[in-house]
Amino acid sequence: MLIGEVARRSGVSSRMLRHYDTLGLVRPTGRTYGGYREYSDEDIRRIFHVESLRSLGLSLRQIGRALEDPAFEPSDLVGDLIRRTEERLAREQELLDRLRAVDASAPFGWEGVLRIVELLRGLNSPHAARRQQTVLAPAEDVPVPTELLAGAVLAEADPNVAGALRWALARAGGDGVASLAAGTRSEDVEVRRRAVLAIAGMPGDDATAVLTEVLEDPDTAVRGRAALALGSRGETVAIPALVRMVAEGTTDVEAAEVLGTLARDAGCADRIMNALTAELTAPTADPATRIRLTQALVEMPPEPALGVLRTLAGDDDRTVALLASALAGVLEPRAHPFRG
Repeated sequence: MLIGEVARRSGVSSRMLRHYDTLGLVRPTGRTYGGYREYSDEDIRRIFHVESLRSLGLSLRQIGRALEDPAFEPSDLVGDLIRRTEERLAREQELLDRLRAVDASAPFGWEGVLRIVELLRGLNSPHAARRQQTVLAPAEDVPVPTELLAGAVLAEADPNVAGALRWALARAGGDGVASLAAGTRSEDVEVRRRAVLAIAGMPGDDATAVLTEVLEDPDTAVRGRAALALGSRGETVAIPALVRMVAEGTTDVEAAEVLGTLARDAGCADRIMNALTAELTAPTADPATRIRLTQALVEMPPEPALGVLRTLAGDDDRTVALLASALAGVLEPRAHPFRG
């Protein structure tokens, strides 16, 4: 069964299936003559196995260990799940206890109550400077719950305060990615943009998995931020989105630079060059699009890029031809450093 059919029937997106393949979680046992992934019944069973483990809260790294490590016992998995759940419940219970104490205005434990009130009041202040100060200098001995920080990140419109909140969330530890993941599914596009920006700055397979899913987002900015983050992590699943960003002029300079980094791998270089060339020769490509794509070639490995640029130097569009000729002159010394 081909990847598109598997995605349609299983509900797991094609991008996520490719991501599982890259991580080695589910590698299709077959390939068609055209090179397309072909999944067997056993592969499909493994996909549902991965999805079921993921639904329990396991990270992709833990899932890989559970599937492949013969020494990994079920009791270890269950024990790890219990510990993670207990830690999450403890954080949530701590926040709930503090909020209940504030709500009841009980005289017992006033020092702690006043501190959490100060924190909540600071984060809800109408003044950006006060919110930022609250994040950068929190009340002494009061741990800021991950869920509270994540909620503040998703709601914060001021870029300086948002940056401080993302920094604090990264330092807080805990399950920050899970707390932000709900924001990527919000109907409010601004919330989705804040969520993906925060997740892009977080390491780990779980963040990569959420970013991979976000590549399907209808908003250009959300897709673009996810693609840039994934490409910077070396994830080839981002290549089509990055090429599209160059063609459309959406953060095209950054996208071209990330593509250039990915193209250091010979296998990726061929794929990227083919994609750029296809966009250059597309009947719908207007002059501005072709100029951006031509400029992106300078980020590619010199040898394959020179061949395309030399062809473009004879292009019917004079602007494209002149640009390609100039860029070929830039790449020539890189391709043949010992000539002359």
